Amino acid sequence: MGTKKHAVRIEKDLIGQLEIPAEAYYGINTARAVQNFQISGHAIGRHPNLIKALAMVKQAAATANREAGVLPVGKAVAIIGACQQLIHDRSFDKQFPIDIFQGGAGTSTNMNVNEVIANLALESMGRPKGDYGAISPNDDVNMSQSTNDSYPTALRLATLLDLEDLETELALLQTSFETKAQQFAEILKMGRTQLQDAVPMTVGQEFGAFGVLIAEERKHSKAMAQLLLEVNLGATAIGTGVNTPPGYTAMAVAALAEVSGYPVVSSPNLIEATSDCGAYVSGHGALKRIAVKLSKISNDLRLLSSGPRAGLGELRLPKRQAGSSIMPAKVNPVIPEVVNQVAFKVIGNDLVVTMAAEAGQLQLNAFEPVIAQATMESIHLLGNAAKTLRVYCVDGIEVNAEVTKGYVRDSIGLVTYLNPVLGHHLGDEIGKEAAATGKSVRQVVLEHGYLSAEQLDKLLVFRGQTL
Repeated sequence: MGTKKHAVRIEKDLIGQLEIPAEAYYGINTARAVQNFQISGHAIGRHPNLIKALAMVKQAAATANREAGVLPVGKAVAIIGACQQLIHDRSFDKQFPIDIFQGGAGTSTNMNVNEVIANLALESMGRPKGDYGAISPNDDVNMSQSTNDSYPTALRLATLLDLEDLETELALLQTSFETKAQQFAEILKMGRTQLQDAVPMTVGQEFGAFGVLIAEERKHSKAMAQLLLEVNLGATAIGTGVNTPPGYTAMAVAALAEVSGYPVVSSPNLIEATSDCGAYVSGHGALKRIAVKLSKISNDLRLLSSGPRAGLGELRLPKRQAGSSIMPAKVNPVIPEVVNQVAFKVIGNDLVVTMAAEAGQLQLNAFEPVIAQATMESIHLLGNAAKTLRVYCVDGIEVNAEVTKGYVRDSIGLVTYLNPVLGHHLGDEIGKEAAATGKSVRQVVLEHGYLSAEQLDKLLVFRGQTL
């Protein structure tokens, strides 16, 4: 029995011709890129916001070209309709099979989108796929554009769209920490510096600080995101605007603001904007900051829950899974651990973005695809990490209140409260004796008669609680 032969169509380019599956909306440029770039196995179609953003750029360009009188109304309507399909319908994701890692400064991705839009437009006109004499991926869908302005513009929009999801998760995580701060507001514990006892605080204050850490990073991330609103649409190949009609740039950017909902503006110097990737360096720097803060919090949660009997044991993290294949009853802090690992990956991605931005030469940076991959991956990982930390760890944290209060009662750090009365030098002696004998600060002070019990009760007070 012979192998069933699938229907194909023949498409041609400057290299030659290829058979394309008849049902495919992509074309020969996409097919060649699939052959050339078998790198990660991670297709651009797995990044729906990138496809959506590219479709928004193409819709804005078609709108501007129609207004400028260079794109016939019938073609413009068909192209805009196709763009709307991609913006609102994820069923076309498999039509974008190109690897996210690719040479050519994103040309393959741009042409993949051009081909899909062209064939969707042809379909709406009742014409067969590949009938590029009626709607051309290059001459019509890509009119007044180059990969060098459409791809960077779309990448900025895609990043902004992805950041919305991350912002949602960070806001929820912040709320979770704030809720715990209220829940633990009156539970005493020892604060520590350099892992040594410092002075008392409450568990609520500690969790409140975690919430503030997240709030600060949300604010910083939003500030850095503003840099992405400056786009180079209309620059075409190198920033000179070659092959654009008069007034196109302003019309295209205005149309893009309308279709995307973002207040995008045109760069004041399109030549500079076409080669510069500084916004990605700053933007990913904000992601690195978020990773650092999440990792710091995770480090603290692991340490504070360590033991539980031979460590600090102040917190009880939710038990998520058995912790050992050999040690019965062992439970590990697997959720903070996975967040730590996400942080390491994001910090590594930050170096990727930095190196790729630095590698630009003359009027273009050819390495925006890897900037896109690293940035989108970091945003995705951080969003998942924030959600995982919240749902599977923070929301279920409990405090071993007797342990935390016991550490306070036994801590030598309480001697700090006596400094205003006894002075630093005598405090050293009291602390030294307490450390050597195992006695509490209160015991040593009373035994030597430095202060009375009543005086100690007045001095050793924190937030209305006697220490």
